[in-house]
Amino acid sequence: MILQEVVVRGEQAQDIPGIREVNRLAFGQAQESRIVDVLRDSCRDILSLVAVYQGHIVGHILFSPASISMKERTVTGMGLAPMAVLPEFQRKGVGTTLVRTGIFSLKARTCPFIIVLGQPQYYPRFGFKKASIYHIESEWNVPDEAFMILILDDIAMKGVQGTARYRPEFVEAV
Repeated sequence: MILQEVVVRGEQAQDIPGIREVNRLAFGQAQESRIVDVLRDSCRDILSLVAVYQGHIVGHILFSPASISMKERTVTGMGLAPMAVLPEFQRKGVGTTLVRTGIFSLKARTCPFIIVLGQPQYYPRFGFKKASIYHIESEWNVPDEAFMILILDDIAMKGVQGTARYRPEFVEAV
């Protein structure tokens, strides 16, 4: 089974061309690769993981700081985006392994939440729920069911509601 041979690890400098290629092929465009490159250059607190099979990068996931702003305070967590798997490796558990590894790592960092704008059929399996349930909305006009949050620290998130924001690089790199 392929999944047993896939290794997930942190991004290394030599992985950058492979990460660009995975994102380009998975999304059919270069926009996500540009976002990853810009975030890598401008933000030191990212979590970038690759899935490697037989020495080749077959998947990539990026988590970058995200915030939820309220009148009295701002809570910083992480935003999941993008997550990409080569088309021939999709539906084989590579993406699931990337997401689970990322969540595990962010829990260890005591990250209070992870937001994602993604497929509502996919992300709930990891515990993501519609953010609107918690009175949290996206900064962008997106379908309610597609904007989700995973609460990792109930105490830190108690009473938190408001507008969730990804890093400005997401808009700037487009």
